[in-house]
Amino acid sequence: MWRSVREGGDTKTKRSRRSLALPKRCVEALKTHREQQRKDRKAAGEKWQDHGLVFASLVGTPLDAHNVRRAFRKIVKDAGMPAYYWTPREMRHSFVSLLSDSGVRLEDIARLVGHSGTAVTEAVYRKQIRPVLLQGAAAMDTIFAR
Repeated sequence: MWRSVREGGDTKTKRSRRSLALPKRCVEALKTHREQQRKDRKAAGEKWQDHGLVFASLVGTPLDAHNVRRAFRKIVKDAGMPAYYWTPREMRHSFVSLLSDSGVRLEDIARLVGHSGTAVTEAVYRKQIRPVLLQGAAAMDTIFAR
């Protein structure tokens, strides 16, 4: 990401600038989104304000945080999950946790999320998805086998 809608219009720090490859399903989703945005632009007619944004309102203006959260809650609810529990920020934690659970090295995950080291990635963002201590359960299964 080279630009953002942060105050001052730039990334948080110079080290925040990085190019990331996108999974194919994300590329396809962005192509679909671009087509929908073309339809939105046409429907808005003269009301459309071109700010060159990937994610914009129905008239091309920047989205504010309230609208992003409201749209996110709708998506979560439509997915059948409790909307009060999930926030856009939680997706960052999920991203880190899923990559970790899939065997991606902690150093690589830290770089992907823009951390200078692994400490914050590990202590704050990475959550265990599956139990890692299996010996106790296996022993109890053996002891209480029928």
